[in-house]
Amino acid sequence: MNDIGQYTASPLTEPDLPLRDLVTEQIRNAILAGRYKPGERLVEERLAADFRVSRNPVREALRSLASAGLVVAIPRRGAAVARFSAEEGREMIEVRAMLEGVNARHAARRHEPAMIEALQQVLAEGRAKAASAGAEELVQLNARFHDLLAGAGSNRILGDVMRSLRERTNLVFSPASTSAAAQNWGEHAAILEAVIAGDEDLAALHATRHVLKAGQRYATAEMVSIGLG
Repeated sequence: MNDIGQYTASPLTEPDLPLRDLVTEQIRNAILAGRYKPGERLVEERLAADFRVSRNPVREALRSLASAGLVVAIPRRGAAVARFSAEEGREMIEVRAMLEGVNARHAARRHEPAMIEALQQVLAEGRAKAASAGAEELVQLNARFHDLLAGAGSNRILGDVMRSLRERTNLVFSPASTSAAAQNWGEHAAILEAVIAGDEDLAALHATRHVLKAGQRYATAEMVSIGLG
């Protein structure tokens, strides 16, 4: 396992937010970026030192992230980044695929002008960068896509469920997320084009297929990792 003390935290620069929320977001971002690996222990003392805070906001942050499914409590050992079995990964992927399709359908149906304009901007930026951007930049662009599309669906309950599920499946996908960034962007662009065109069926189809394809890549990677590929 990596030594969590090697990670240099970003400064906590949003004073209007409670300290526990700032620490929560920093730890969440580090987990989703792969700096804290699945199964890695999250030691309160080290996190507090990283963020130059007391242990209380760190403890509250870990409880919040445990509720979100990104962290698990280990009896008598503290907390660790969640690690999912292959079966759990497949189950989450199946549910996320269905929900992403529903959300994309809603986005195409509602077709709110301001949101469509924002989606067009991301699509144009992606087209301009697709051939020359590095993998990390495309990963960030893909993350913006997901946030915008969730908002375009205009269903807060669905958006909340999808955010939690997306974060947990990202732990499953994270080993291949950077290497597959260009392919992911191509699939995201197809979803955006369908939503912008107001084509509900095509938007839902592309969104569902995108997650299922990511699941297939995950399954292939799992087979390779155990020597079956």
